[in-house]
Amino acid sequence: AVRILQDDIACDIIKIGSLVRKRETFIKRRGRLLGPKGSTLKALELLTNCYIMVQGNTVSALGPFSGLKEVRKVVLDTMKNIHPIYNIKTLMIKRELSKDPELRSQSWERFLPKFKRKNLNKRKEPKKKNTKKEYTPFPPPQPESQIDKELASGEYFLKDRQKKRKRVEEIKAKQADAIKKRQEERNKAFIPPKEKPVVKTKKASTEKKIDIEAIKEKVKNAKKKKLGALPMEEVKLKMAADEKKKKKK
Repeated sequence: AVRILQDDIACDIIKIGSLVRKRETFIKRRGRLLGPKGSTLKALELLTNCYIMVQGNTVSALGPFSGLKEVRKVVLDTMKNIHPIYNIKTLMIKRELSKDPELRSQSWERFLPKFKRKNLNKRKEPKKKNTKKEYTPFPPPQPESQIDKELASGEYFLKDRQKKRKRVEEIKAKQADAIKKRQEERNKAFIPPKEKPVVKTKKASTEKKIDIEAIKEKVKNAKKKKLGALPMEEVKLKMAADEKKKKKK
């Protein structure tokens, strides 16, 4: 506590009790800030050169102004359900980059990691978005009355008989259009469908090559054989088989 009297050291007290509604989630997120056996808190102290104390609904920090700024950011992000390990990684990278004198004047965005939120469900946006019209101090134009419409078309100056005749003609014209549409729908059933084009098939060649020698051989064999009679060789074989059977008996 005596360090607060030094010129380059300041103190910051962060109230975290009102950032979360449920008591269970508050205790869980405060536990993340401490880490297992206070390892996360110790890492923050080493990276920011600050003394950090978590007690009840407050987090008090003591150290240089730049370190206090980082501590406040990490504490608020942790209570908003962002794990402190992500901020610790960025602080470690910044610490290494600050050692290089060439990179001090350049932007460090290309070196810093970009973490995406995967678990959080995005709110579904409506398909039709109502866009607001541009504000104008002038009132909207008044709608035309029936008399104004009649004056514009010229019906206002017609007599009652002429008005009735005009209405009857309009009704008849509408009826004629309706009858015409019905007739067209009925005639659709009598329209023949489009026939597919006939594909001409190639005629099979009836003319075949005739083998004259094969026909001659068939005719010779037919002359030798009698109709319905067996050939001579088969008759001789049958006769020999019958004689053998008789001898055995």
